[in-house]
Amino acid sequence: MKVTIEETPIKDVVVVVSEISKDKRGFFSEVYKKDQFEELGLPGNFVQLNHSGSVKGVIRGLHFQWEPPMGKLMRVTRGKAFLVAVDIRKGSPTLSDWFGIEASAENRIQMWAPAGFGRGFYVLSDYAEIQYLCTGIYNNKCESGILWNDPEIGIEWPVKNPILSDKDRNAQILSEWLKKEESNYFIF
Repeated sequence: MKVTIEETPIKDVVVVVSEISKDKRGFFSEVYKKDQFEELGLPGNFVQLNHSGSVKGVIRGLHFQWEPPMGKLMRVTRGKAFLVAVDIRKGSPTLSDWFGIEASAENRIQMWAPAGFGRGFYVLSDYAEIQYLCTGIYNNKCESGILWNDPEIGIEWPVKNPILSDKDRNAQILSEWLKKEESNYFIF
């Protein structure tokens, strides 16, 4: 089965589309295949798989980790969500640019964003489950986030008053992050 990528306005963020075989029994799809991913310029070695469930109206993000650097391949396995990636790399021509896409258990698309991007999602359905393959092991001492509605970024979320964790509600804005020593881990 074939895996293809669709480019986005941000060079390093791509939409991953896996071929789907359907019949009267259901469907089959190869979500990740090391050799095909590497041929497409995507990472071949993921070291952690995360799985979260959230109710409608929840925003999680915009999260990132600098040590070890963590890229994420995100997909929705139940329901529907708006997946987002924001470039937070110093010197990048797309610094502060964002890309968002509606992903669902039905369309089975995935979004890849490497280290140096803040990632998050908003739940569109009554309930959604999101899984993300990560290129780095989680390290709570070297992770942070950017405020979901940072006006410098201007993400067009399909919500005005989301349900947020305290951590996400009190996250820093991008300009604050860029002043920190840790931001030097992500230089374009």
